[in-house]
Amino acid sequence: MSQAPTTADSGAQSRALWLSTLAFTVCFAAWTIFSILGVQIKRDLGLTEFEFGLLVGTPILTGSLVRLVLGVWTDQYGGRVMFTLVMVTAAIATALLALAYDYTTFLLAALGIGIAGGSFAVGIAYVSKWYPKEKQGTALGIFGAGNVGAAVTKFLAPIVLVAMGWKAVALIWAAALLVMAMVFFIFTRDDPDLAARKATGAKPESFAAMMEPLKNVQVWRFSLYYFFVFGGFVALALWLPRYIIEAYGFDIKTAGMIGAAYSVPASIFRAYGGLLSDKHGARRVMYWTFGVSAIVTFLLSYPPTDFVMQGIGGPIAFHVGVGVAPFIVLVFVLGFFMSLGKAAVYKHIPVYYPNRVGAVGGVVGLIGGLGGFILPMAFGLLNDLTGIRQSCFMLLFVISAVSLLWMHAAIIRMEREAAGAALESLPALPEMQPIHGAAQQGALRGDAIQDWRPEDPVFWEEKGRAIARRNLWISIPCLLLAFAVWMVWSVVVAKLPVVGFRFTTDELFWLAALPGLSGATLRIFYSFMPPIFGGRLWTTLSTWSLILPALGIGFAVQNPNTPYWVFLILALLCGFGGGNFASSMANISFFFPKREKGNALALNAGLGNLGVSVVQFVVPMAITAGVFGWLGGEPQALSAGGALWLQNAGFVWVPFIAAAAFAAWFKMDDLAAMKASFADQAVIFQRKHNWIMCFLYTGTFGSFIGYSAGFPLLARTQFPEVDALQFAFLGPLVGALSRSLTGWVSDKWGGGRVTVWVFVLMALGVYGVIHFLGAKGEPGAFWGFFGCFMLLFFASGVGNASTFQMIPAIMSKEMGRLMPEADATARRAQSEKESAAIIGFTSAIAAYGAFFIPKSYGSAIAMTGSPLAALWAFFVFYLLCIAVTWFVYTRRGGLLHDIERGRTPGPAVNA
Repeated sequence: MSQAPTTADSGAQSRALWLSTLAFTVCFAAWTIFSILGVQIKRDLGLTEFEFGLLVGTPILTGSLVRLVLGVWTDQYGGRVMFTLVMVTAAIATALLALAYDYTTFLLAALGIGIAGGSFAVGIAYVSKWYPKEKQGTALGIFGAGNVGAAVTKFLAPIVLVAMGWKAVALIWAAALLVMAMVFFIFTRDDPDLAARKATGAKPESFAAMMEPLKNVQVWRFSLYYFFVFGGFVALALWLPRYIIEAYGFDIKTAGMIGAAYSVPASIFRAYGGLLSDKHGARRVMYWTFGVSAIVTFLLSYPPTDFVMQGIGGPIAFHVGVGVAPFIVLVFVLGFFMSLGKAAVYKHIPVYYPNRVGAVGGVVGLIGGLGGFILPMAFGLLNDLTGIRQSCFMLLFVISAVSLLWMHAAIIRMEREAAGAALESLPALPEMQPIHGAAQQGALRGDAIQDWRPEDPVFWEEKGRAIARRNLWISIPCLLLAFAVWMVWSVVVAKLPVVGFRFTTDELFWLAALPGLSGATLRIFYSFMPPIFGGRLWTTLSTWSLILPALGIGFAVQNPNTPYWVFLILALLCGFGGGNFASSMANISFFFPKREKGNALALNAGLGNLGVSVVQFVVPMAITAGVFGWLGGEPQALSAGGALWLQNAGFVWVPFIAAAAFAAWFKMDDLAAMKASFADQAVIFQRKHNWIMCFLYTGTFGSFIGYSAGFPLLARTQFPEVDALQFAFLGPLVGALSRSLTGWVSDKWGGGRVTVWVFVLMALGVYGVIHFLGAKGEPGAFWGFFGCFMLLFFASGVGNASTFQMIPAIMSKEMGRLMPEADATARRAQSEKESAAIIGFTSAIAAYGAFFIPKSYGSAIAMTGSPLAALWAFFVFYLLCIAVTWFVYTRRGGLLHDIERGRTPGPAVNA
């Protein structure tokens, strides 16, 4: 492939490139057909913002999901056949669109049309095989310029729609796909690799072999980059026409033309991006892409605002907003740099994975395409929740900024590791270099502990134990405050209506649920932070971060006119507290020897969990008095008389956060040996028991944290005559204590058997809640409701310990099967490593319960007027947990059956 092609091959090479580009253009035009038709369909069917986002995003979902499979099949069977099949299939689906008559049938047609989007993975794999490495960036950039199909649709579809109706658009686009399929099949040839394989009679590699590179973390990091540059491009290509119509009042034809001002540069300049990547390097192009995109999306994020200042001569009014001309310029710039970034990302794939372009390019394209599906729905959802049209650009700003920072951090880390010895020999400041010698090396490096041997009994007794315990006892209050801030929103939300905020019940449940969503998501990333930044620095930073939602809540609740979107942001910021759990556990685990690690983690997690109970005990008292005097602001009058200082729910934590952060900075330690490779831990994603335990731990910890977040508001809405906040702290207290005090039960009887009975109790508890809600008009119904929730908290706490007790036993048993050739020491080391990784990952996944349980209440109430539908869903979920635990682990023949009936007690593992 790297040799110069013959004259005949050169002609086939050119035809392969240009016909693939033309075919991709036609496919892309069909793939984005709803960017124009969707506006008309939205009007005809009266769709909501979310329904419109789902309709225009559905083809993007299909086109994304099929990319991986189509890419692999292209590597196996050739791009000529696969490209033709994709176009024929998409043509049939596009033609059937003309027969759609309601929202459901439009969605079904959109699913089929989405297959056109899979053509990208086919073309990337096909074209790359015709060119040597030094020309692949340019060739793939030219092919990627087929994105201009989105602009073709925006130019031509409005004209056809106005002249002939939307059905004609579907039929004409379908005919174009069929014609292109025939032209492509007739005038192209099999790629050189496939031709050589056919000549020798060799069989294609298996699907599993093709998927092997997906274990590498860089594939997934590149997927994030492509999520923005391609997913963001597709999302805006779909979203801009209706944005322009509503923001600037243009008709659909003009909006399509302006949208094309974004789509054209975001497509045709991809070829230029490939050329720049070949000539100047892909890294430089990606820095420019993310840097400029962050600036542009930040400018586009600013909503039109009127300001009035009190000047010397009277009020001075002025308006800030992005007009039509600046908007067109900015979206042109954004599209241009996105096009460069798309080429830069794909420059790497054929170079590093020449025989896996289909699989690797498929998964990167899949994630990027998912951005085109997820982001339009997120845009519509943000519009519904915030009422700010520019919120779509706010979201894109966050994604571009995160991509830039992550890429820069990865590059800096790579460079530091490569030049580690040279960097260590340099002075702290360049001014000292002329007089810097061996005697000064390391003298000003910092106080990271270089010698740390906790497994050495002598070292541990003489020095290690005191240091480890000091770090633990500072970590515990930091984590307790993190849980308190994470859950403070559940108490604040329940009081917002009584101090004058006019939010709907569903909006209130959204606010209660969002800290759980952001906290659970942050946990996935926080677990990797201590090895990167150091445990001392990260604990300090993550603790200081809690002050943002604490102060924000204090100021926001004092004004009933505070917009809903401000509360949404504060709710998401409360998730900082939820994320701290993962980093705190990862940090403390490094300090203790294996024989004491379980107890240390149990103390850190169990006492940290008490923050949930503390917040529900302290806040109801703190908001009843002006404890901060004039500094805390005026109280809010209650609708029923009296007053509350609701701002104290946030302000009360501020001094404790500051004290804990200072203690972490001045009294905690960094360990020089603290290292955790993501690649080493990523093996757990191949272990089926990792995913099973995620499911079960969601049933225990997910229930604990979800019920903690949702109980106060659920009790207020269902029993408004009872002030349930005075009792709300008891549930988390019972759950935290039962987790800490019942570990011996699992040690004695086995975590699997205990977990089965835990889920039996939880199913009974939910059934009891359902019963007493049905009888809530009768005397004593609240106390029955309350008692059943206490049973749920107790059982979830026991289950938190029992499920984590199962994980080391499971992996110890599995190592015999997974590592049959290894000795006992190697198996034990691998088992401990994987068990620790699974414990961290399951804690992140289960934390989503803090979002889904309160949101389930709100959705059930919005749709049916009662939370019973959500509770019945929880009941069924617990029955499934019982069945899974019994079938996989505790039945005769299950993985843990023999261990738990003839086991010797071992150290408990808690987290």
